Amino acid sequence: MNLPTRAVTGARWTGREMCWRHAPREYAAIHFHEDDLYDAGWATDFDFTVPENLPSGAYVMRLAAEGHVDELPFYVRSPRGRPRADVLFIASTYTYQAYANHARGNTDAAFRVRMAAWGAYPHNPDDHPEYGRSTYNRHRDGSGICYSSRLRPVLTFRPRYLTFLDARGSGLRHYSADTHLLDWLEAHSIAFDVVTDEDVDAEGVALLTRYTTVLTGSHPEYHTARTLDAHQGYLDGGGRLVYLGGNGFYWRIATSPTVPGVIEVRRAEGGIRAWDAQVGEYYHALDGAYGGLWRRNGRPPQQIAAVGFSAQGLFEGSPYRRQPGAEDPRAAWIMAGVDDKVIGDFGLSGGGAAGFELDRADPALGTPAGAIVVASSEGHGPSFVVVPEELLSHISTVSGEKPARLLRADMTYVELPGGGAVFAVGSITFCGSLSPNRYDNNVSRILRNVVDRFRKARTKGAA
Repeated sequence: MNLPTRAVTGARWTGREMCWRHAPREYAAIHFHEDDLYDAGWATDFDFTVPENLPSGAYVMRLAAEGHVDELPFYVRSPRGRPRADVLFIASTYTYQAYANHARGNTDAAFRVRMAAWGAYPHNPDDHPEYGRSTYNRHRDGSGICYSSRLRPVLTFRPRYLTFLDARGSGLRHYSADTHLLDWLEAHSIAFDVVTDEDVDAEGVALLTRYTTVLTGSHPEYHTARTLDAHQGYLDGGGRLVYLGGNGFYWRIATSPTVPGVIEVRRAEGGIRAWDAQVGEYYHALDGAYGGLWRRNGRPPQQIAAVGFSAQGLFEGSPYRRQPGAEDPRAAWIMAGVDDKVIGDFGLSGGGAAGFELDRADPALGTPAGAIVVASSEGHGPSFVVVPEELLSHISTVSGEKPARLLRADMTYVELPGGGAVFAVGSITFCGSLSPNRYDNNVSRILRNVVDRFRKARTKGAA
């Protein structure tokens, strides 16, 4: 039923060895907690056979009993090996799971009033510790929670779930926020298939290469080595990636067939963290690999997505401002039909297209040569700070730029040597700005330009 924490230092630990695989006698401890829920062990009440002709997409199973209703989300893939579209959306299910049942302590009276007024999902992890917490919470003894299981009720993985009391928008994150993008695809009659992070982990690059264009959601933060390899292989083979989030490709996680349904994260060394792993406990128990940031593992986000995590603040959105790169002949098509200098000063997520967590281009960290920044965000509020891994001191940064200069999202385009391309927005709140004015706005126009171009670019060098 429970999953206690292993690969932790014991009474015999000397500090001479940091990896449990090299000194197992020093890591003989097991850390038990009352909320280590792994598998709720519920019996199967019914099953559902997916009809052969059901389109790939996001669905819910609606359950009703004695006046109560719940909606359980699930995705439907196209038949294996037979894609039904040339556009693929990858649902960031590893990220959804890392945040599963995140108790934020923000469900005050005003929050509950909005939940009731909007008919939002009525249950919140703040009220239900019995289902276990997220990897963003701590055990009662103050230690960080490093495992998250999907074999339990996950209240945060529901349509209509509100995360924030957003003064300027809807306050949606993760699964709910990603439906902004799926809604946009439906509104524009763009056929698409859906797969999950687990599918990419299991099937690798072969799954992605069947599609001309791959779209991420708003926050593809957590990845295994296999999912990164799949993305990199897709791009190396001429694929086209549209990265529509912020703080993506950031934390390394582990999985294991021995403990199915579980992800593990060790918040080692650096990064914006909800807790810090204890010294000597940086290596995963599930696969024995070094944990923490992918940047600390030699694979910064910029190597795949062209941009990487740079700044974070409150759930507030700001606009982008057009940059000279938008006039570059290689990228001018991105702004076709968009004459505005200011882009995305509106939206359902924090009120603006660039907000909450922001990514920037940086050649030193792997942004490919020839990358073009077509727009950069501005006007972020006083809550925004530079991420710790960019700071050497309170006044100096790794890149040498002034800290204030790193408070930005770079909308970036790059053509790759193998014929592929990446378009990145570098902001979590971008997809929340797609629908205003019935999808007729500059954010929506830019994304439509990119998707249309990428779908047509079937030959090498035509991106």
